[in-house]
Amino acid sequence: MASLNFTQIRNKNPISDLTLTRSQTGLARRTRVGFKVVAAGESPVEPDLSVTVNGLHMPNPFVIGSGPPGTNYTVMKRAFDEGWGAVIAKTVSLDAAKVINVTPRYARLRADSNGSGKGQIIGWENIELISDRPLETMLKEFKQLKEEYPDRILIASIMEEYNKAAWEELIDRVEQTGVDAFEINFSCPHGMPERRMGAAVGQDCALLEEVCGWINAKATIPVWAKMTPNITDIAQPARVALKSGCEGIAAINTIMSVMGIDLKTLRPEPCVEGYSTPGGYSSKAVHPIALGKVLSIAKMMKAEFNDADYSLSGIGGVETGGDAAEFILLGANSVQVCTGVMMHGYGLVKKLCAELKDVMKLHNFSSIEDFRGASLPYFTTHTDLVRRQREAIEQRKAVKKGLQSDKDWTGDGFVKETESMVSN
Repeated sequence: MASLNFTQIRNKNPISDLTLTRSQTGLARRTRVGFKVVAAGESPVEPDLSVTVNGLHMPNPFVIGSGPPGTNYTVMKRAFDEGWGAVIAKTVSLDAAKVINVTPRYARLRADSNGSGKGQIIGWENIELISDRPLETMLKEFKQLKEEYPDRILIASIMEEYNKAAWEELIDRVEQTGVDAFEINFSCPHGMPERRMGAAVGQDCALLEEVCGWINAKATIPVWAKMTPNITDIAQPARVALKSGCEGIAAINTIMSVMGIDLKTLRPEPCVEGYSTPGGYSSKAVHPIALGKVLSIAKMMKAEFNDADYSLSGIGGVETGGDAAEFILLGANSVQVCTGVMMHGYGLVKKLCAELKDVMKLHNFSSIEDFRGASLPYFTTHTDLVRRQREAIEQRKAVKKGLQSDKDWTGDGFVKETESMVSN
């Protein structure tokens, strides 16, 4: 007779129609009930990586993050052909003429000492702005991509000045291309804060609430608000965005940083004509920080919002399937990759999918929903950690002391109770 393993699973709430209105989008959250019985020696079922987020079906949870990997038709087409679950295009605005980029615009941090070109890359800084391509060109390419890949998910990242009419015009023009959703850039840490763009909005909850109100009154497709980590409590603006009508939160964008100083020239990096400016930090080194920020948002969403109606997209230092699994275990529905693609290429998605499946097979998870948010209950306060450890120590001491009275003997634990009072 085969031995049996028992693994908890979630039961899926059926959805009768995936063609939902904007107010109806979102999957009902499964709850952990029942057990799956797997006979030892059975071939495990191949895990299903597909996800449905705010009514949008993706073959896997891996999304091209807004930035250079989604900067034009050619590279976005490549992303779809390689198998990415969705693509978020580089951020667009109405007037691209005001966007002027410089070169070099990137700097890398390696594990070795200052100036070494041999160590592993663990940090990446950019001083790049949003798309400098004319909006009409980007719109034409959005439309072409949706015509060629009607079943794939294309998300437009948009950012505009503090001007209601400008936001409404941008939303209307982009929606006409057939994109599936918006990601609102409330988080770019550098460039044009004087115009109340990017992080200048995401760091001001009152301003954020007003702008989200404009956006959600106009948009007819799902809206994700991309959060800045350059703030004391990231859950506060995330809460405001959701209350103001956004269906999803994406976090985190890059962290404001200075990559370093070249100790030979005494000039900062990236160096443009001998000068530089603070930029956005990404890659491996930000992963633990991103996990902490996503945890904060996920706990807030679980406590205050219906998990079935809203989504969370995790971003930050993802280069392996294990990195992605950590975001999902904290409650993320999807995982974005930008710097990782710049370093390893579009084929990275195949490695990510294979490694994520390996994690799922290890725990007998058959779908993403089987383990989404599974690690959230294990985070608590430091005060509670102290209490738990104190109780555990007392229990261990009690076992070592043995029974205190003849009335403490039990039939079921008789042998162990006897051994607890043996000295050698």
